[in-house]
Formats: sequence, C-alpha cells, structure tokens
Amino acid sequence: MNVLITGGTGLVGTRLSTVLTEAGHCVAHLSRTLAPGGSCHAFQWDPAAGTIDPLAVPFADAVVNLAGANVGEGQWTTDRKQALLASRVDSLALLHRELAEPGHRVRTVVSASAVGIYGATGDALVTEDTLPVGNDLLADLTQAWEQAAAPLAALGLRVVVPRIGVVLSLAGGALPALASPVKLGFGAPLGSGQQWLSWIHIDDLCRLVLAMLTDDVWQGAYNAVAPNPATNTAFTTALAEVLHRPLLLPNIPAFILQLAMGEQSEMVLNGKRVSAAKVLAQGFAFEFPGLREALQALYPPGTYCCPINNSLPDSY
Repeated sequence: MNVLITGGTGLVGTRLSTVLTEAGHCVAHLSRTLAPGGSCHAFQWDPAAGTIDPLAVPFADAVVNLAGANVGEGQWTTDRKQALLASRVDSLALLHRELAEPGHRVRTVVSASAVGIYGATGDALVTEDTLPVGNDLLADLTQAWEQAAAPLAALGLRVVVPRIGVVLSLAGGALPALASPVKLGFGAPLGSGQQWLSWIHIDDLCRLVLAMLTDDVWQGAYNAVAPNPATNTAFTTALAEVLHRPLLLPNIPAFILQLAMGEQSEMVLNGKRVSAAKVLAQGFAFEFPGLREALQALYPPGTYCCPINNSLPDSY
C-alpha cells in the first residue's frame, strides 16, 4: 500500500513512517518545505495558500492526516490560537478538494484528533459517544478538527478518526518534559494530582493506525488511548519509581501553574479519563496496556541508579 502522511516529520509521523515501512508499505510525506536527505519521498504543499504537488494524491492508496501545529509550543495569543485552528482546518480543506477530484485511488483516510475534545472529565470515564464535548480551547479546537474531516466521508471514503491521548515517547511530546524534573529529584504531582491522564505508548499508537489503514472494519472515531489511564499523582509516582528517583516535594499548587503557564495550564490541570473499550472490542491488542510496562520499555531497568522501593501496583 502507498501511504501519504501529512505531518510526517512530527513525533508520531516519524515513528509511524518507520512502522509502515517495516510492514512493507511505501510511505511519502506531504510537507510545506522539502528538506534534502529525508528517509521518505516528500511532496510539497501549502495548505494556507491552497497549493499542492499534483502528483501527491495520485501516489496514494491511503492518507494519514497528522497535520496540525503543536498546542504545547508558544503562548496562546489570539494569533497563536488562530494558527492552531488554521493548521488543522486548512489542511483538511485542501485534502478534501483534492480527494473530490477524479484520478486517484485513495479509499481510506485516517485523520488524527485528540482526547482534548472531551474537556475536563473529572472522574467520569468517557467514551466516543460521550456528549456534550468540552468547552475549553482544546475541546473547541479538536471539535473543529473533526468537523473539518467529516466531509471526507461524503466522498465515499472510509474515514477513521483516532482521538489520541498523551503519547509516551522519548523523542518528544509530554514525557521528556514530565521526566526532566523527576530525574533531577524535583518531581511532584501537579495541582490536586487527581486529574486523569489518558496515555498511549507511541508504538501502540502506530500499530493502531496501521490496523486502521489495513482493516476495513475500522470506521469513525476511536479513542487512541491505553486501557489504564492514571491520575497525575499515579503517573508521577510510576515515573519516579521507573527512574529510581524519590518524590520529596509537595504537589505544585494549581495557581502557580496558572501564573506560569496562563491559559495553557489547562493542559495539565484538566484531566481526561478516557475509555479504550471500543478499540479493545475491535480486537486490537496493546503491547503496553499498563503504565509501568510502558515506562519500563522507554526507560529500561539499569538506565538509572539510586533504586527505591518498587511499590506501585502492576495495573498502573
């Protein structure tokens, strides 16, 4: 299968390209700039300008849309919020325009979304059918992202929308930022520590996208999260134990985070407890269903010294 990936040089796209290639598929990227020496062929496009290499879509049997500016980068100014929205909506509008034309063989589009659509869930376990969605910035942004992907189904395409949780990877994303103070002995739960974190190991996410691409039973929205979400306190404790570091500090108060991060503090203070039941019912088997095993795979035993008592239950 020929797979065209937007956002292919990002955290998920880079690993997904490797996983697809190792599975025997041919991968190409849609990129705004063409950097020499890339591992995958790249076609150029500019969603804001509405331009795209005319050979890009005809290359593909399937499209994976990961395009979207990083919500964790830069302050959420009015201009930044608009850029976050435009980077998602404009790319899907351009894909829709191209896929509406004859002369291609694309039958499947996997278009990324995020669990941010649910807003702050409290202790409630939410599913793909949970309504209403949240009403904070991330929820509004993600809802617009999904609405922009919806017209693709009207073209007769099989559209799959993985709502991605916090991706655990050493190459970027949230984990290195969370692990850095823990490694230095300054780790502490954030806010109340009771807010939920729904996570997924990057390799499980890539295997899930591969299944969505290759099996026609997948259609519509799915929560791309591991079956065992953890509270912020449980996650921080597990990370400290895997890194063999003590947690000596009290929780970092919410108001400190709000002062330091402004509106972006909602990313760490608004928890999301998200169900993986629909993905499991589809027959997908997680390689890393538990938090401890996922973290240990990323930080193998012996990587760090100063062992402490390993008392966290295996179900975390």
